[in-house]
Amino acid sequence: MEIPYVNLGLQQEKILDELVSSIRIILKRGDYILGEEVEAFERLFAEKLGTVYSVGVNSGTDALLLTLNALNIGIGDEVITVPNSFLATTSSIILSGALPIFVDVDKDQNIDPYLIEKAITKRTKAILPVHLTGRPAKMDIICEIAKKHGLYVVEDCAQAIGAKYDEQTIGTFGIAGCFSLHPLKNLNGCGDGGVVATNNEYLATRLKKLRNHGLLNRDECAEWGYNSRLDSIQAAILNIKLRYIDEWNTKRRENAKKYIDGLSNTELYLPIETEKEYSVYHAFVIQTEKRDELQMHLSKYGIDSKIHYPIPIHLQKAATHLKYKKGDFPVAEKQANTILSLPIYPELQDEQIDCIIHFIQSFMREIKQ
Repeated sequence: MEIPYVNLGLQQEKILDELVSSIRIILKRGDYILGEEVEAFERLFAEKLGTVYSVGVNSGTDALLLTLNALNIGIGDEVITVPNSFLATTSSIILSGALPIFVDVDKDQNIDPYLIEKAITKRTKAILPVHLTGRPAKMDIICEIAKKHGLYVVEDCAQAIGAKYDEQTIGTFGIAGCFSLHPLKNLNGCGDGGVVATNNEYLATRLKKLRNHGLLNRDECAEWGYNSRLDSIQAAILNIKLRYIDEWNTKRRENAKKYIDGLSNTELYLPIETEKEYSVYHAFVIQTEKRDELQMHLSKYGIDSKIHYPIPIHLQKAATHLKYKKGDFPVAEKQANTILSLPIYPELQDEQIDCIIHFIQSFMREIKQ
């Protein structure tokens, strides 16, 4: 049985008529950039999260970068974050002119909140937690620290649409929640896109200028900005998919429960929620010292898996100037050698999950002998 890690075609197939109909309307109308569909998406997305505003941009990376710019975070400032996220978390800080200050992570792959205060200096302006794999970071502790030190909290919610912590929606804790709408995300366009959620009127207003060259109108420019506009076709697709996101996230959670139930008797580390967490399982990540051997074993039987991410950011060539070294973040570095993402997408069938569990169980028995 061939089981791919993702199967985007299956998702589109089920709603293809809706997608095509919506795109056809836009093509006839000729409303391609920042049009009615974008305005509708921003309204619907804000309603979904429970924020006053949301601002569509062209990527999750720009959602982070433009937010930092809009908060006047730049040269001479520091932003605390993690070394185990996708590169965009760190690149957005660097491209803003600020300096990323890494803090190690906990077993759940999210920032260890008890290490944050040690990293705060007079130059610290913000804490940028990442809700990695769709699992919420410990936002109560993070927000308490931020309030104590007068810092912004900017949430990287790229993988966490619909996740909650202590019954509060992720993306609503800080001054801004930054989301990716990339095709591989839980809420996904058929191309790139991003969105920032906020309750801050000044931030929302400035983001709308920054995403569109700093323009006040067609002829007047208030400040230098970017070309980071969400296009109408992607917004139309996202407006349709917003109707299904709860259903899809629920199916991801059901798939995760099947994995957890089926693998609970193994020595694998499983991403089991704590009482305060509501994860949306963008990725289902197990951890084992025998990661490479297990991945090879699964591949032999047609089961695809991924590693998110094999090289921590502080050890990337691009990060050399930050002057970090191997051993600085031992938990993140160890996890880079033990983490393995299993297929978790909503269209995954029960028999496919059973097959994956079977071959993981067979591998775990083999290594015990």
